[in-house]
Amino acid sequence: MGQELKDKLIAHARELGFVDVRVTTPDRIGPAGERLRAFVAEGRHGDMKWMETTVDRRADPKTLWPDVRSIIMLGFSYAPAHDPLSVLACPSVGAVSSYAQSKDYHDIIKGRLKQIAGMLARAAVAEVKVFVDTAPLMEKPLAAAAGLGWQGKHTNLVSREHGSWLFLGAILTTAELPPDPPGEDHCGSCRRCLDICPTRAFPAPYQLDARRCIAYLTIEHQGHIDEEFRVAIGNRVFGCDDCLAVCPWNKFARASRAMQPYVRPETANPPLAELLRLDDAAFRKHFAGTPVKRTGRNRFMRNVLIAAGNSGDVRLMREIEPLITDPSPLVRAMAAWASWRLCDSERFRELRSRHLQTETDPVVRAEWDRT
Repeated sequence: MGQELKDKLIAHARELGFVDVRVTTPDRIGPAGERLRAFVAEGRHGDMKWMETTVDRRADPKTLWPDVRSIIMLGFSYAPAHDPLSVLACPSVGAVSSYAQSKDYHDIIKGRLKQIAGMLARAAVAEVKVFVDTAPLMEKPLAAAAGLGWQGKHTNLVSREHGSWLFLGAILTTAELPPDPPGEDHCGSCRRCLDICPTRAFPAPYQLDARRCIAYLTIEHQGHIDEEFRVAIGNRVFGCDDCLAVCPWNKFARASRAMQPYVRPETANPPLAELLRLDDAAFRKHFAGTPVKRTGRNRFMRNVLIAAGNSGDVRLMREIEPLITDPSPLVRAMAAWASWRLCDSERFRELRSRHLQTETDPVVRAEWDRT
């Protein structure tokens, strides 16, 4: 009965667009909990305080739900049709991570998971819970334990069939389903994902320091971005695909057809000049229903101004100058930095003289205090 039910579940999931479905048990998470505790203890989680408060629950799925017997891990491909790294050679546009160039994946996947879970609950007369990156659950280690792939040296999941481009969903259930064998590591001696990182965010293979990661800095980090990382960020305004895109296993990944109906042209690497004009209302409208909106206008504009400062395009000063007096000190600071990067010394001194008279924020004043 268990295998027959599992086969029906897999068939239904594939009908709904999932490219891989595997099963594991809550006790197979292995040493992931200990690694997470070490990650947090070393402060590598940055200002993601929710990791500190949920570390014990993440270490054991049974802490989240004591009655769980089986964990179904599902992969939904978002493999891009083009090379995500090609946009890095276009400094006049803002590079947006591939996963964010469409409708929010939480919204795309969760409804489908509920359909599968509903079928399972009826057929097995069992309880179910669905999760899409919304609970203290370690999806990547569980996906590796279920055999969807393995956690590569960049700590992300890698699949031999789908490369690095999988959204993960989880269904926890009280039903007992036959588990699959865990994924085997096929990274070998390859270091491409480690060596390409512009900010050297990997202290060692299979280790990440989020505080140096461009994806973390441009999405999760709430404050000012340290100057040592700004030039390395280049034109990346939301996320970074470098370590994912360079993985050799991507050669087997086919461009996702399931994601095509959800692609949002306005998030597909838009011009920096256009992004610099967005006030809060325009930002919310422009990125409604996408992952970008959750970052908020001020943090996003911080990123856009860093990209503008790296662009070498002095014409962007037309859009940057109004942001020098923006209500947000986060934005004003990066407008000052971008001005320093783009203007000649005489023009920068003129701007500094004018705006230092009224600027009270010490961080913004420090950005203007350059020679």
